Formats: sequence, structure tokens, C-alpha cells
Amino acid sequence: MGKNIFESFFAWVVILVLGVAYSSCVTAQKSAGKQEWKPLFNGKDIKDWVVKIYHHEVGEDPANTFRVEDGIIKVRYDKYDSFNQQYGHLFYKQPYSYYHLKFEYRITGEWRKDAPSYTIRNSGVMFHSQDPKTILKEQDWPISVEFQLLSGLDDGKPRPTGNMCSPGTDVVFKGKIDPRHCIESNSKTYPVNEWVQGELIVLGDSLVTHIINGDTVLQYSKPQIGGGVANNYNPAIKQDGKLLKEGFIALQSEGQPVDFRNVVILDLEGCMDPKSPNYRSYYIKSDPSKCK
Repeated sequence: MGKNIFESFFAWVVILVLGVAYSSCVTAQKSAGKQEWKPLFNGKDIKDWVVKIYHHEVGEDPANTFRVEDGIIKVRYDKYDSFNQQYGHLFYKQPYSYYHLKFEYRITGEWRKDAPSYTIRNSGVMFHSQDPKTILKEQDWPISVEFQLLSGLDDGKPRPTGNMCSPGTDVVFKGKIDPRHCIESNSKTYPVNEWVQGELIVLGDSLVTHIINGDTVLQYSKPQIGGGVANNYNPAIKQDGKLLKEGFIALQSEGQPVDFRNVVILDLEGCMDPKSPNYRSYYIKSDPSKCK
């Protein structure tokens, strides 16, 4: 009788241990597949961001170009006496390499008539950018790749958004380096004052994908330093032909008011060891230092 009680107790313990192990395994599998999106903008302030405006030192924004109101990052010029080519960029504080970025933008308000004509209903999100701390006071554009944001003009002609522009960079498009500064996407034309979702999937120095409202509108590869457009940079930074494996993300100001919200990122680089609790099945690039 005592032996049977012991055997039953032992069997119960085994079942309990196996149950806990199974439960832990299922939990780990669920965690491994759950995408961990990180907000870059907290909806309250831009303390995690660094501003750089042409003709100004890093961190200076005397006209309050980038501001937060109603949970939105707003780009405005109402405190400018004159535009004076004060192209600006608001950089997130850390660089990324392999990632999926999502954001919503809205071209809105009155374009500054003393800004260059190409900037009307035009903004952008820069990526694989040089560190803002390395941008000189009189450097107009960061060496970077741009996810260009446009809305339609009053002429009714097609004007796609989600294009690629390349200040101080080159990309490979359809098998060769494309000499154009901007490559048009195949997106629809969106009207002014309409919220549009942009997505950017960047795989280091290999494939880059632009997505607008859920549709893939442009793909290219091998982003690298080169080309023109950017001026007055430190020559040591512009190493033409150097592949861009990582860089900073920035929101642009160039004379047209624009709003940004819901800026989130999914890091695609991390621990790829299935035995680690930090393993995520959606990672593409391995970083063993992140394994525990």
C-alpha cells in the first residue's frame, strides 16, 4: 500500500515536471514568433531625437521647426523670418541596420514660397544616414538615402510617393547603379492632407523595399556612398563606393509642412540561437551578443 502511494506520488511529480516543461516550451515558442515593435516616437516629446538644420549647429532649432502637438511630430515654419535653405532633419538617437520601419505621414499646410520650387508638397524619411554629430554646420544634406514623400499637385497629374532619392549616395536598381538622383516608385498619387502609411524594410547593405499603404512600390539594393547633391561635407566621411550597412533614421523639413505619427520599428537583427530566451524567429541578421 505504501509502495503504491509512493509510485503514484512519483508519477504525479513526473507529470507535473513534464507539464511545466511543455508549458515553458510553448511559451518560448510563442515569444519567439511574437514581433516586438518599438515606438521611436513616444507621442509626447522628441527627447530621443537629435535635430540638425542647415546653417546651424547640431541640436539647434531656433525656430522650433520640429515640435510635438496632439501626439504628432509637426514640421512647421511659422517662426521663420526667411527660409534661407534651412533644410532640416530630425534624427533618432541610434542607428539601425536590419529593420522594418512603419510610419504615417500627412503633407499639409502652406508651402513656404521662399523655399525651392521642388520642395512643394515634398518631404522625406532619411535612412542609412551619417551620424548627425558628423554633419558640418554648412552641410546642406546628410549623406543618406531618402524615402521621398510627395502628395499630388493641383494640376491633377500623377505624382507617386515612396520614391528613392540619394543625397551623397548611390543604389543598384535593375542590376546596375542608377545615375538618377531620384527613382520614382509605382505608387498611387495621394492628395494633400491625407494620412498615408509608409513602410521601409532595410536589410543592411543588400535589399531595400518601399511600401505605401500595404503595397510594395519600389525595391533596390546595395545602398552606398557616392553621387552628388550633398554639399560642404567632411571629405573623410564621403568614401564613394563604401556600402552602407547601417545608419541613422531622420524625418525631413525642407519648406513644406508635414506631420508624422505612429513611428515604430521592428529590429530584424538579434539572437538566432533557438536555445536562447532572446531568440526570435523573425530575425534575419544574427547578433550573438544579444543571446542569453
